[in-house]
Amino acid sequence: MPFGRASGSADAASGQAARSAGAASGQSSRSTDATLGRADAGAGRADAVAGRGGETSQTLDRGLRLLHLVADASGGLTVTEAANRLGIGRAAVYRLVSALTGHGMLRRDGDGRLRLGAGLLHLARRAQPLLAEGALPALRRLAEQAGATAHLTVVEGGEGVALAVVEPSWTSFHVAYRAGARHPLDLGAAGRAILAGRAGVAEPVSSSGELQAGAYGVAAPVLGVPGLEASVGVVALAPLDVDTIGPEVLAAARAITTALS
Repeated sequence: MPFGRASGSADAASGQAARSAGAASGQSSRSTDATLGRADAGAGRADAVAGRGGETSQTLDRGLRLLHLVADASGGLTVTEAANRLGIGRAAVYRLVSALTGHGMLRRDGDGRLRLGAGLLHLARRAQPLLAEGALPALRRLAEQAGATAHLTVVEGGEGVALAVVEPSWTSFHVAYRAGARHPLDLGAAGRAILAGRAGVAEPVSSSGELQAGAYGVAAPVLGVPGLEASVGVVALAPLDVDTIGPEVLAAARAITTALS
């Protein structure tokens, strides 16, 4: 009889332990499942946010590409032309146009063609002083090395515009060249260097008396800065040795690319 009671007590204790272990296991499983569920929900939210971020990036990319297309189209673009070049539907282009027009980046002319808006001019004016500031150290070095007036020229409205000008400090005579001076791109070393840059040609360009009688210039394009068409060069009252000045101008162009990139 004592052995029977001991065995029954042991069996009862064993059963209670098993039930406790089962309950603990079930609770642990439910806790793990709940944790995994929360993790899955969090991952789902993260995926949704990432998806929205990807869509936003794609929309921004398309909007910027549309601005570049319109900028390169001298006669403007129709919505259909823009859709074909972007490889998207007209409805998507209309949404882009609506947003960009609202910010003044695009406008429609009398024929309904897309043109750049005045809002871009506002941004460009804000950016130009920063471009000039970034280029000044290289221009100062170039002016002192060459003993000639150094300048950074950018494209604006189909013309070359002197954005920044630095005169040498040690010469008795030098060309007085003002920031803001305009000239055709096909005349003068600065403009022709920009045209060469469009073709990917980085070599220095020289000129003689094309913009002003008795003035000589050497310039090279500033390449590798997205959205910028520019050249750096020097202008002097005496003929310039391209073999000597050319490498100095190229070095200045590379320095400006680094400063503005």
